[in-house]
Amino acid sequence: MTRAGMVWAAVATALVLMVLLIVFILQNQDYVQVRFFGLEGAVSLGVALFIAAVGGGVLVALAGAARIIQLRAAAHRRRVLTERSG
Repeated sequence: MTRAGMVWAAVATALVLMVLLIVFILQNQDYVQVRFFGLEGAVSLGVALFIAAVGGGVLVALAGAARIIQLRAAAHRRRVLTERSG
């Protein structure tokens, strides 16, 4: 598969996921009471779940980024030690 084909497939997949997300939010319009660290308000259930999912994704991305930085630092230290001893 060419790069253009892979990009097209990724864009098509993203569009399908966006449509499914919009349908999910539109089908879950009931308002729910939300409380968080003293803040309180009413928001639609679909939007509340979407915000929770995005928040979870951000936490996973931060943990992954921290691990990548840790692994790169360890690889750099190994490379420096190898260059000094070699």
